[in-house]
Amino acid sequence: MVVAFVVKSVAMDLVDRFSLPLAEESLQLEPSSAPLQITGTSTDSAVLATVQRVIDGDTIELSTGEVVRYIGIDTPETKHSTKPIECFGEKASQRNKELVEGKQVQLEKDVSETDRYGRLLRYIWLNGRLINEQLVAEGYAFASVYLPDSKYQTVFQDAERQAREDNEGLWAACQTGA
Repeated sequence: MVVAFVVKSVAMDLVDRFSLPLAEESLQLEPSSAPLQITGTSTDSAVLATVQRVIDGDTIELSTGEVVRYIGIDTPETKHSTKPIECFGEKASQRNKELVEGKQVQLEKDVSETDRYGRLLRYIWLNGRLINEQLVAEGYAFASVYLPDSKYQTVFQDAERQAREDNEGLWAACQTGA
């Protein structure tokens, strides 16, 4: 009982500290071997959309035909015109597919609307879970900041640090130079 209170208090402190979009009553603690994951609901400004297909580990196509690039993360390449398929790229794409393909997600905008390729830049939420963070925490993606879009960057960096320490995903399978 005391442990649950302490965990909830720490989680709420993180929510406040990082301005995470979470109402206290929606706080759910999910048991896992991964680091503490904060789940909740995304901001009121989020837009609902259906994922038609996964392009790669950090890019999706919506049922509207719009292409969305996940903010704050980078996965190994699988579709780059001048680069070979990188270590763990196919696995990152497959994991992204398992998580979101065919599902209705919430898209949360940060500062920028699109990147230089015309892709929407968004945080992806599914059932109160920030998918960008999940991919990093499970070792399928790196935290990668492109200012000015940095709302959850500390969360992503913490998730990457823990994934690296735990040898999750690409941190165990690839020569990352880290």
